[in-house]
Amino acid sequence: MRIRAVAAAELPLLQDIERAAGECFHDIGMPEIATDEPLSLDELARYRRADLAWAAVDDEDRPVAYLIAEPVDDALHIEQVSVHPDWAHRRIGRDLIEHAAARAAADGLDSLTLTTFTEVPWNAPYYARCGFVPIAPGDLTPGLQKIRDHEAAHGLDRWPRTCMRRAL
Repeated sequence: MRIRAVAAAELPLLQDIERAAGECFHDIGMPEIATDEPLSLDELARYRRADLAWAAVDDEDRPVAYLIAEPVDDALHIEQVSVHPDWAHRRIGRDLIEHAAARAAADGLDSLTLTTFTEVPWNAPYYARCGFVPIAPGDLTPGLQKIRDHEAAHGLDRWPRTCMRRAL
């Protein structure tokens, strides 16, 4: 699976991928997450302009998964990684994470970080298999604390969440 930068015209496809990937949250009693709207086109464009939006593409060069990230403190923070369900279970998410790790290392950052649900099998348990470890709440950097505060204000703390870090 080839990974490349996201093109401007593909931003609506990223939203479609996110909506499709979110559908599985219905099955585990999290309909609010399943129906939550993806980031706006303007927000996605900001990641693309910063060269921090990557797509995994099929043989016809169409995105089937994506990852967006931003520097937070001394890490590259994964804001979102989504794989269309038709392409799940093929290590595409892991490949995108590895791509982000290579970029972070090249940029001189010391780790990847993310926030995630602890009790969703394809969230924290998956990221642990990818080498991420939970960060204790008292050990959050100022940037991660700001992200967690924003998530709490958005209502995401109705379900257990954690910050995770993977050293590079």
